[in-house]
This record gives sequence, C-alpha cells and structure tokens, in this order.
Amino acid sequence: MKIRLHQFLSKSGRFKSKSDVKSAIWEGLITVNGRVVKDIAYEFNPRKRVVTFGEETLELPSEESYFLLNKPAGVICSRLNKQESYLGKKSVFEIFEDRVNTSTFQSLVTVGRLDEFTTGFLLVTTDGKIVHKITNPEGGIGKTYRVEVKSEIDERQAKSIREGVRISVSDGEQSENYTSKKAKLTIEGKSSVTLTIEEGRKREVKRIFEAVGNEVLSLHRTSIGGMELTDYALDEGEFCEVSLEELSSKVFGE
Repeated sequence: MKIRLHQFLSKSGRFKSKSDVKSAIWEGLITVNGRVVKDIAYEFNPRKRVVTFGEETLELPSEESYFLLNKPAGVICSRLNKQESYLGKKSVFEIFEDRVNTSTFQSLVTVGRLDEFTTGFLLVTTDGKIVHKITNPEGGIGKTYRVEVKSEIDERQAKSIREGVRISVSDGEQSENYTSKKAKLTIEGKSSVTLTIEEGRKREVKRIFEAVGNEVLSLHRTSIGGMELTDYALDEGEFCEVSLEELSSKVFGE
C-alpha cells in the first residue's frame, strides 16, 4: 500500500498542521530510507521504507483489522499444532491465509471460540483490546445461537435455562460446579430454540442443555450484541472486513 509523503506525515501525529508538514519537507528535514525527499507528493510503501524527521523515526499509528466470518463446520478456532495437523484438522485461519497481508495474518486471533462443528458468526481480529471487551463476562455482551436439540423442548426445560441451571464439569482430577447466568430463550419449534447468553465458557450451550436432560444436535451463532450475521450476506466460509465503528455501534451500542 503506497501513500504520499505529506499524508504519511500528517497521519504520524508528529505535526500540528499541514503547513508544518509542508515546511518540514521543503526544508529538507524529512528523509526516506536515508535520502532527503522534498517532494510532498512522493509516494512510497511505509511498510518497506523508514521515514525520519531529524533523528526521530516516524511511523503510522497501528491500524488494526476486523473481519466477520461465517464459520463453516469442521474447522477449529485455533492455529494447528503438530497433532492436529497429523489428524487432518482444519483451522479457521487457513481461510485467511493468502487473502490478507502476512503481518495481519500472523496477528489474527478469534474473538472467543466456536466448537469445531458449530457454525456462524465469528469475529477475527488483530485487536486484543476488542477481544477482551467482547469476551469479558462482566461486559454483558449477548451471544445469540440457533439451537437444534434431540428431544422436544418443554416449558419446564425452558424455564430452568432462563433462570440458570446447575452445571457440573469434571476434567480428569479437576472438577467445577457453577450455575449458568440467566439466559434469553425463545422456543421456535418442537426441538429448536433461539438462545442468548452472556457467558463464553467452553461448551457452555451444550452443557446448559445437558443439565436439563437434553442434547444439542446442531449449533449456529447468529449474532453478538446487535450485530447480525444475516446483515452481511456471507455464505459459509466467507468473510468480510468490518470497521471498528461498526463494532462499536452494533456490538456495544456506542
């Protein structure tokens, strides 16, 4: 990505005005890769050139990237380790490889995780602050899922889930017991519901239904906060770039 020298200097935050930028260039105070440049319209790639003002190296502010992916089934939300590669697992990050620049690709993380066979709304970003803000259980950001279950949902199960159910988790020598937070649940059919939860614990939705004697057959996340997957017309496996302003408005209501 090329940028004109005067635009680079203005975005660097080092100068108070456009006239200060022009003066610095015309007075020979700016070098690009060690060479004085006095042409304000000079174009260059800031990733490949070093710009200095006197003895000070100038850089553009860090620009984070935000993507919305319609996650397909059969991919995991982490980079593959040797064992997973050996087993033929696939990662969501493979979808982005060769489709974003290298530095962005290497910095990508998922905003929370969906299980391997859970589909739908998944944010992928380079911005660690946004990851924490959305996944922090104290933030009160709702995650909505379309859930298909094995047995017919009755009002007793629905009421228990809405009020919070007791969950017991045993993992080898460690065990944990907790009550899920209150949830929003709408019965859509005999064995399908829409569920909104604010927690992001591992396998949380599946454990909630197990606690009331049911079993999740399929799970599809439709939204986070007020940001709906259907608004972006993405087929499974497709992604699009979104702005921080979109996230702030739709997810956080800011």
